[in-house]
Amino acid sequence: MKYAIELIDISAGYDSSNPIIKDVNISIEENEFLGIIGPNGGGKTTLLKVILGLLEPQSGKVIIGGKSTYSKNYRIGYVPQYSNFDKTYPISVIDVVSMGLISKSVFSKKLSDEDLKSVKNAIERVNLKQKQFDQIGHLSGGEQQRVLIARALATNPKILILDEPTASVDSQTGKSIYELLSELNKEKTIILVSHDIGAISRSVKKIACLNRKLVYHNTKEITKEMLEETYQCPVDLIAHGVPHRVLDHHHH
Repeated sequence: MKYAIELIDISAGYDSSNPIIKDVNISIEENEFLGIIGPNGGGKTTLLKVILGLLEPQSGKVIIGGKSTYSKNYRIGYVPQYSNFDKTYPISVIDVVSMGLISKSVFSKKLSDEDLKSVKNAIERVNLKQKQFDQIGHLSGGEQQRVLIARALATNPKILILDEPTASVDSQTGKSIYELLSELNKEKTIILVSHDIGAISRSVKKIACLNRKLVYHNTKEITKEMLEETYQCPVDLIAHGVPHRVLDHHHH
């Protein structure tokens, strides 16, 4: 069995006496589509930072693509929360996507023909070819989200990690983003972090719940008990069979 990502006994955070995530173990197969849900402050962002190599775990081991050292040919594409993105900045779609290939130290470097081809391919993958020279601020929220996905795709990563990809868009736009991700999942491992349980449960193959500890993973069935353990509050669950699961809106 080939795993894209293995986390073994990972504890991490910013204060060694009080880690944000504790004893996390998870093996994510290649071409998995995993949704990670959990409350705010439950450690979802910390977990992503550990996988991305931005945060050194306090203990435990991270193995990406079978190697415990970060290997260049097993790239991870990261799509940050769209709400953190400056939409007024006068920059074109193609320039934003090109940033996926340019490290800050060589920002003046011209892209090679091959790089430019990768950028154009990424833009085509997210169906924005007609708008590649438009200013990003003139695009709809869903299109801007697609630009950020294209930027992550420009390096042709094997793993794509998305943080709340549909938080700022309407449900119809969100649906088309999930359709795009399902398409990309044919050749990439996808990890998606969200607290929109209803939306992700219709798209992902497996779900993990994270609230400081990883409560559960390895199937996409969500049980009432599992959610209550994760969110520490009663949850009403309405099941409509697989793969469609809907959760009642509930008040804390």
